[in-house]
Amino acid sequence: MQFVRTAISFSFFSLACWAQSLTSVDGIVTDPSRSAISGAAVSVESLGTGSRRAAVTDASGRYSIPQLSPGDYRLSVSAAGFSAKVVDKLTLLVNTPATVNIELAVGSVSDTVSVSAEAAQLNTTDASLGSAIGTLSITQLPFEARNVALLLALQPGVTYFGEDNPLSGSVNGGKTDQANITLDGVDVNDQNAGKAFTSVLRVTLDSTQEFRTTTQNATADQGRSSGAQVSLITRSGSNEVHGSLYEYHRNTLTSANSFLNNRAGVARPKLIRNVFGASIGGPVIKNRLFYFGNYEGRRDASEANLVRTVPTASLRQGLLTYNNKSGGISTAGADVLKAVDPNHIGVDPAVLALFQKYPLPNDNSVGDGLNTSGFRFKAAVPLRWNTYVTKIDYVVDSAAKNTVFVRGNLQNDNYVDATDVN
Repeated sequence: MQFVRTAISFSFFSLACWAQSLTSVDGIVTDPSRSAISGAAVSVESLGTGSRRAAVTDASGRYSIPQLSPGDYRLSVSAAGFSAKVVDKLTLLVNTPATVNIELAVGSVSDTVSVSAEAAQLNTTDASLGSAIGTLSITQLPFEARNVALLLALQPGVTYFGEDNPLSGSVNGGKTDQANITLDGVDVNDQNAGKAFTSVLRVTLDSTQEFRTTTQNATADQGRSSGAQVSLITRSGSNEVHGSLYEYHRNTLTSANSFLNNRAGVARPKLIRNVFGASIGGPVIKNRLFYFGNYEGRRDASEANLVRTVPTASLRQGLLTYNNKSGGISTAGADVLKAVDPNHIGVDPAVLALFQKYPLPNDNSVGDGLNTSGFRFKAAVPLRWNTYVTKIDYVVDSAAKNTVFVRGNLQNDNYVDATDVN
């Protein structure tokens, strides 16, 4: 049976009040004697969009800048009587609060000391455990059918059961339906299937900026359930135009046949898969309005391993095999069947003619082993997927305290379900 499915989703949120997809940075500013510096000016500037957020240290020298979109930033700190300090390329990850303590040297305010934040920032703000995976790993690691969820299996405590397993996987031994998946802060759990690592919206690799899976000790803004908390972020445009063009090909030469196929004498099924697409992102208004778009298509000219129950050779001839009272196996012919039939009709020739249309069995994994057995074969299951992802980001005010985004997802799928092939 051929299925056609179209799914459309739009999201519209102000990121300043939707904390699930955001991050933050805080720390303490001190002088060379480790004394706190109050009144120091702290600012973070997005290297991609140019948006800037500012804060001032309190009497204890502490600063905090919450509600930041994940990405690369430049952190600047200055205070009267001290040299300014700049931390370049500070990477802030989704749902991973960063702590960056700054020590200012005594000197002129016009002097600037630049350092590079190459080391990964540790989360010392809360007790959540998990790993954030960025764009480089997402786009360059190999995946089966480019499924971003497979990256979850690389994290400690995560068990992945395989794409064909209805349970999908588990985290720290929890139930599969206890995982919680959000895309840009929006619930995208597949409530019908209840799989652990499946988003109801298809998420392409080139449209994913990063994601984090909290495997334990989720905070109150995440913990809808006891399982893993998966936060996915859609990529945004920046002040520079960036794009990609790609195609991935897989064919039968790299596939192996199954044990059951080999035993039944069935050749390995055809597997020809092409995944291709393009993405582009850039500015509409520099530092204020940005766009991003991604199209991805998948074409499978493949075959599936199927097995169906068919009548045995003896049943095709009108012989009924059964277990007798002695524990053995007996066969009843046409005369016996006619005698035990209350209407004395016996074997129906029309039914025997119908049985002749079935293929002879070649597999014993199904059926009762007496009158029915299995027939294993290959069947064409073509697939055509088209996925479209667009996102518009707008910085409402110059202080970047209010940011709005609109994201649209469109899926147009046409495929054959192997379970309906006869």
